[in-house]
Amino acid sequence: MNSRKVAAALVLPLVGALSLTACTGPGTDEEVAETVSIDQDWSQADPITIDVFDGLANYMGTQSGWFGKVVKDKFNMELNVIAPNVAGGGDTLYNTRVAGGDLGDLIVVDKGEKLDELIEGGLVLDASPYVDSMANATAFDAALDKLNEGKDGVFGFPTAVSSIKPTEPSEGLEPTFGPYLRWDLYAEAGYPEIGTLEDLLPVLEDMQEANPEAENGQKAYAISLFKDWDGNMMVMGKQPTTLYGYDEMGFVLAKADGSDYQSIVDTDSEYVRALRFYFDANQRGLVDPESTTQNYDTMFSKYQNGQVLLSWWPWLGQSAYNTEQNMADGKGFQLAPMADQQIFSYGAEVYGGKQVLAIGAGAEDPARIAAFIDWLYSPEGVNMNSSQTGAAAGPQDLTWEIGENGEPALTEFGNQVFLGGGADVPAEWGGGAYTDGVSTLNVSTVLPKDVDPDTGFPYNYTFWPSYQEKVANPLTEDWGARMGDAASAMEYLQDNDQLLVAPGSSFTAPADTSEIETIRSQVKASIIEHSWKMVFAKDDAEFDALLTSMQETVDGLGYQTVLDFDMANAQAQNDARVAVANEFG
Repeated sequence: MNSRKVAAALVLPLVGALSLTACTGPGTDEEVAETVSIDQDWSQADPITIDVFDGLANYMGTQSGWFGKVVKDKFNMELNVIAPNVAGGGDTLYNTRVAGGDLGDLIVVDKGEKLDELIEGGLVLDASPYVDSMANATAFDAALDKLNEGKDGVFGFPTAVSSIKPTEPSEGLEPTFGPYLRWDLYAEAGYPEIGTLEDLLPVLEDMQEANPEAENGQKAYAISLFKDWDGNMMVMGKQPTTLYGYDEMGFVLAKADGSDYQSIVDTDSEYVRALRFYFDANQRGLVDPESTTQNYDTMFSKYQNGQVLLSWWPWLGQSAYNTEQNMADGKGFQLAPMADQQIFSYGAEVYGGKQVLAIGAGAEDPARIAAFIDWLYSPEGVNMNSSQTGAAAGPQDLTWEIGENGEPALTEFGNQVFLGGGADVPAEWGGGAYTDGVSTLNVSTVLPKDVDPDTGFPYNYTFWPSYQEKVANPLTEDWGARMGDAASAMEYLQDNDQLLVAPGSSFTAPADTSEIETIRSQVKASIIEHSWKMVFAKDDAEFDALLTSMQETVDGLGYQTVLDFDMANAQAQNDARVAVANEFG
């Protein structure tokens, strides 16, 4: 790595002997850091608690449970997670902590604009002194170099790194997005044909009318929404656009193949189409009336209880409801055969994903944090840290093991955790419910689809032959029989040319100028406010009036200035996708 500012090798065995001669803020040619080894027994170091500012976390507080115990045992360190998603208020918490000069000891943040401004402000540490002894992280040297290119130091560590071609889907057996229905209720309705997004509504209406209550006696709704993750737009408004190959770039919807770019507020945009879909659904009584006040966790519990019939994400509906017992009973969420769908897929990121890990400039013990980051790239760390959404298998000898045939397989405990609706962790692992103890970092350093070098199989246990044999059940058998004997949703989509892969270029948009930032803040607040009102408008006239009001209001706030900025970035992103596809295939 040419950009690393390391002058000499110096191996120091003890925590107290670690030295760092130049490490904070943007570097200069005069600043040279000594190499510092992180190779030591951190369990014997003095106990510390570090602040983890995590832009992806959905939990605030001290990491507890089995993952917290593993980190404590290995590093004698506790993680105090600071989660803007939980705090609410958009970027308010981030801006407040940045203004205070201390974002956290360990930082999970978007690369590009946010990482650049943190480097410029001297809030992240140049980790150059530690990098040469971070053997696990530097195994992905190309991604590490690319992320820190031109930065005169090592300020960030990439996430979701992969050795898979960028034109191949990064997802496992299920796409990131898709129309997932309660397949058992769809079957009861007679497997009606679904031509377009709008055709889902009468299907959902029939399903809800036939099943007005969930197993717990609570009312069931076809659709339930939440607003925790709203950003440039209503996050649940964006999801239907992904069914037609679009993803967001600020206020632009960009198609994966670069063939179309839309302003989200245009009357004929896919975003406004999605809002009208929700409006029409609400007119039919299909939208959970608590959508405007509930958070993600509350909504997730409703999926667990069978109170919701449609999910835009398999990692929501299937994760919550497709337990081993439910699937054995033929119940669960499966991809719907929507005829005109062309679902957006993120290509594998040769250079890493959107988020990065960084060490805070004021960290008390940066060497220990560097060691922790490096562990997150190890096979053990990937398996343990990436298990929050069910992608990776968790701790070996707890949730999975190497079988007599030499292949990985879930243990009985793992079966109960991932397929049986959950289980309590043995006392030696810290006790408590397994799901309460998963890593709250909510970020994967290595793509779960990548191969674990220790086992020769993907980290994602759903790829394991042992798992696929085990999960054959009435639900998947019925789904496969109706879907051309497809073995998985990804196979069905690829066989039917219904998947649009955006090559993984690791493109990051440049930071907003102060003018853009100011305008964007006002505009997105207006878009979100109007969007929610449009969904719950009393009639077509009010919906149309609110749409006009949104368009006029944001125009008055300077929308076009930000749109031009975002449009240029969307087109640059496509250029990067074309380039990486040409280079890596």
